[in-house]
Amino acid sequence: MKLINKLNFPKDLKKLDEKDIKALSDELREFLIESVSKTGGHLASNLGVVELTLSLFKAFNFDKDKIVWDVGHQSYVYKILTGRKDGFNKLRQFNGMSGFPKRNESKYDCFDTGHSSTSISAALGIARARDLNKEKYSVISVIGDGALTGGMALEALNDVGFRKTNMIIILNDNQMSISKNVGGLSRYLNKLRIAPGYNKLKTDIQASLNQSDLGKNIAGKISKVKDSLKQLVVSSMFFENMGIKYIGPIDGHDINAMTEVFLKSKEVDGPVIIHVLTQKGKGYALAEESPSKYHGVGPFDLESGELNVSPKNSYSKAFGKALINLSAEDKKIVAITAAMPEGTGLKCFSEKFKDRFFDVGIAEEHAVTLAAGMASNGLKPVFAVYSTFLQRAFDQVLHDVCIQNLPVVFAIDRAGIVGEDGETHQGINDLSYLSIIPNIYIVAPKCLEEVEVLLKWAINKNAPVAIRYPRGGNIINTLSPITKIEEGKWEIINRGSKVCIIATGKMVQNAMLVKDILYEKGLNPMVINATFIKPIDKNLLENIKKEGYNILTIEDNILKGGLGSSVKEYLSEIDYKGTIRSLGYNDEFIPQGNVDTLYKAYKLDCESISKAVVNLYD
Repeated sequence: MKLINKLNFPKDLKKLDEKDIKALSDELREFLIESVSKTGGHLASNLGVVELTLSLFKAFNFDKDKIVWDVGHQSYVYKILTGRKDGFNKLRQFNGMSGFPKRNESKYDCFDTGHSSTSISAALGIARARDLNKEKYSVISVIGDGALTGGMALEALNDVGFRKTNMIIILNDNQMSISKNVGGLSRYLNKLRIAPGYNKLKTDIQASLNQSDLGKNIAGKISKVKDSLKQLVVSSMFFENMGIKYIGPIDGHDINAMTEVFLKSKEVDGPVIIHVLTQKGKGYALAEESPSKYHGVGPFDLESGELNVSPKNSYSKAFGKALINLSAEDKKIVAITAAMPEGTGLKCFSEKFKDRFFDVGIAEEHAVTLAAGMASNGLKPVFAVYSTFLQRAFDQVLHDVCIQNLPVVFAIDRAGIVGEDGETHQGINDLSYLSIIPNIYIVAPKCLEEVEVLLKWAINKNAPVAIRYPRGGNIINTLSPITKIEEGKWEIINRGSKVCIIATGKMVQNAMLVKDILYEKGLNPMVINATFIKPIDKNLLENIKKEGYNILTIEDNILKGGLGSSVKEYLSEIDYKGTIRSLGYNDEFIPQGNVDTLYKAYKLDCESISKAVVNLYD
């Protein structure tokens, strides 16, 4: 029987010899590849941390010690080694095991993660609570080199180095975030990777001197000039100058070396950062060659690596193509991304317009204010970002863009439900948190073909504009795009009677499917495409009131502060006497699951919408 199937995790791990650990490493990779090929998930990052995770268990006791995985998508091996292997058959599925650490899932998960650059801050908070409570255990943060570019990570490093809190930071350096890393910090880490001489020299000198009393005396005196030695051998002592002991780089696939370093790091007084070099996708040739493709992947064929469902045209692709078309005619258009050129559809733009493409790394706050600076000096910046990540730059959107009324376009991808990544990634808040900001316009295309029309309008509006669109593509292909945009005007798609459905974005397609279902039952609701979520079409609402319609609003967003809230607020002002109902998400976070499953659970599927419309006819 395989070790992975017979060992009692994590209790039995410390008993394994070197041969068994190697065998278990191979079994873990084999299990991950086979399991993720069936369910989908984050593959490349987990294949890269197999030995790192095993070394952590050999050096630490996680019944007592605490670990925070940055982002957390690389915690699959950790989940297996803490007794959750049997949960992988429902990985990232509705009511199944999360693809990220969850405190409510296991006692071994001490902190929920999902967004990048948070682990050092969280672990530091845990360490300081430990110290105030006069407890004794190790606290470890595992953070990737891509995540280290996030401002929050640097703020945390500044804090931990200043107060000298005891904690261990493991820098998992695979030279990747989702896409290839960029920026000055990435270049600095490259220098450290190719300049291990300082650490070897330091170790050799220390070992030689410690062999005699005279040597120990000399070692004490040498400490006075150690900073000069560091500056001589390593170009920049970034971490140590911040007050954090630096160790590395070390081979992230050498279990013995890592275990030894981890054990010694527990004896260091003060914070330690251990620089570990790993290979993303290790053990699966296709993932090694294309780690971005296998970062977050759907079910795929093991042999060919191809997705079981062929990728269709998507809003991301439609956006990327539209931006290229518009940029060919307007040289002032520039594109910005936060480490996600592929995911946001900007890959082709980055190749065609290299001088007008800016990947700032995992730094959404910086991206927004960078765009504001560009806009203030005559450029037309478009920042492409997932809805869940734009949340991180709320202050910059409000303070640096909207107060100055600068013409920045926010291309908000993955708006609404995204599915299997769960609460931390569902894009269901953007309508609400953007709607409260003055000066910004919010629009949504009802179909792929409408993306370019809205993008062209947004770029030429000379004001802040947010365009939100979902993951995936069209549900139906019978809708014609708007050809002319009139500010704040909605589109009447179907002129029905008695009940009016006001939908926005992807939900317009659901509304049309519902219209067809109800037509067969003798009902014919009006269907309106709310192209503008801000401002809303007040004139059309007044006409709807006069004609005596009951109203159903539908949005792929939380109800508080969304489209429905804006419609209800205005109708109350004009003394609307009809009945109005809103479909969206209540005041709660939406868990992981297949998109269609979640729509059904939260009554945004066609059957539930149909029932809501029928009730308004009664």
